[in-house]
Formats: sequence, C-alpha cells, structure tokens
Amino acid sequence: MKLVFASNNPNKIKEIQQMLPESITILSLEDIGCTEDIPETADTIEGNAILKANYVTEKYGYDCFADDTGLEVDALNGEPGVYSARYAGEQKDANDNMDKLLSNLENKFNRKAQFKTVIALNINEKQHLFTGIVKGNIIKEKIGTKGFGYDPIFVAENDTRTFAQLSLEEKAIISHRGLAVKQLIEYLLNI
Repeated sequence: MKLVFASNNPNKIKEIQQMLPESITILSLEDIGCTEDIPETADTIEGNAILKANYVTEKYGYDCFADDTGLEVDALNGEPGVYSARYAGEQKDANDNMDKLLSNLENKFNRKAQFKTVIALNINEKQHLFTGIVKGNIIKEKIGTKGFGYDPIFVAENDTRTFAQLSLEEKAIISHRGLAVKQLIEYLLNI
C-alpha cells in the first residue's frame, strides 16, 4: 500500500516511515510534485490536519494522511498550541520557539504540558481522525541533540530524559505522534 503523507518535513517522514510495517510505503509531498506550502489556517490542531489532508486529496487525487502537532502548556493557557511551529515568528525556527517558550515560563511554577498530534486520514473517500497525547513537563534548559521541535525541553511523565535524548525507536513507543501512528496503522491493516 502506498499513501501520501502530506509533509515535506524529513524528520517527521523518517520518524513515521520507521514505525510503519513494510507493507505501507509513504510518499512525501515532493514525491507527488506538490511544492506549494499548504495553508494551515485552522484555529485547531485537528482543523490543520484536515486542511492538509483535504488539500492533497482534492488537488492531487491521492489517498493520504496529514498530521498536525501542538505543544500545549498549562501555565500559558494552552500556548503555543496550534501556533507551535511559528510561535516565535514565521521563520519557524525551533530554537527561537523554545527560547520564547522558556522566557514565557520563566517565573511560572506550573510547567505541565502536553504534546498532541492529530492525524487526518483520507482513504476510500472517507476521513478518519487519530489522536495521540503525551503529558509531561517543560524543563528549564535544552538537553539532547536528537528529535526536533520542542523535543530538547520536553520530558514525558514517568521519564527523566527529554524527547531529544531518546532514540527514534524509544520516542516512537511513548510519543504523541507514535500513539497516533499506532492507531493509523491498526486501522490501515484492518481495511
């Protein structure tokens, strides 16, 4: 089975492809000739995943899935949330985003947060949503060199390491994206 993953983020593509069984191959947006930036104008994580999946299905005619992920911080009323990728500006720089988040949390005692991933799957003319959530805490400094995004400052509950200290395999087991992808795989293997 071949499915388009509505992303050109090589980190996400690699992370998801290594979780999938060999019977499922994913194509990137580049693979199908989609070079435009798909607008992410929804005000929810679910909405953005749906927008991206629908864009590919409607414009290119492929069965596909898209994800959107946000980091929701309790003390900041759920920020950065749907704006996680561009929290510190349109340049979408992970270090700038982390620096802004750490600065906004400077005098906050509550550092609880959760990562949320929603995957929208368009297949056989139907849409299905899969959600993965992992709760944890934002630490005060960046630790680790693996992963991407906010991984160096996020520690999942019942762990002592940041996501940036975990191998891809370790992260896939406990991460928000890993949990959503497991649901996606389970569905795909049973259709």
